[in-house]
Amino acid sequence: MRPLHEQIARPLIVAGAVVAGAGLAVELVHTRSHAPAVERLVELCSLSYEANLPTWYASSLLLACALLLTAIAGDAAARGGPRRRHWAGLAAGFFLMSLDEAIELHEHLGGLVGAGGPLYFDWIVPAAIVVAAVAAIYLPFLRELPPRRRRWFVLAGALYVGGAVGVEVPLGWWTDHAGTDNAVYALIDWVEETLELAGATLFLLALAERWHERAEARP
Repeated sequence: MRPLHEQIARPLIVAGAVVAGAGLAVELVHTRSHAPAVERLVELCSLSYEANLPTWYASSLLLACALLLTAIAGDAAARGGPRRRHWAGLAAGFFLMSLDEAIELHEHLGGLVGAGGPLYFDWIVPAAIVVAAVAAIYLPFLRELPPRRRRWFVLAGALYVGGAVGVEVPLGWWTDHAGTDNAVYALIDWVEETLELAGATLFLLALAERWHERAEARP
């Protein structure tokens, strides 16, 4: 049987491309038409909207990562692995990220700084602090990973955080100057959400590869 990561790679890439492509298509159509049918399609497929198909897909991706991380953490605990707590911590983090993607918990962190411009979405300030702290804590864990997996993890994290936090800076600046009801906002937000999808997909594939390697190593 083919390894798990090889089995799911093409479906995940195709699904992600369809979700992102449909989101971009409806935004482009929306720049030329605000007909009721177009408005409904935007609500259903836009990556800027919540509680729609892209939200469900993104939350499902993160939940899949969390479940696979839980299995890896359980396997590491059964073997007495030295990094089992790191795997368990990642599992808890991804469960929380999946929940946040579904119900937008981070939106309640807004207003803490009260800044405008690039920090219009000022929840990115505590988010950046948390990301930096987690990166420092997990640095020894990353160093112990095989080089290929370490590259995948770092790239996946860079894509996801670059979208979720990094792109919020230009998006905040634009929102502060021009609002949200325009094509530029939608396109910047599309880039943000697409980067998050790419990062989550790559991370899930890296986890699937790790699980397969561990399964192959079992007697």
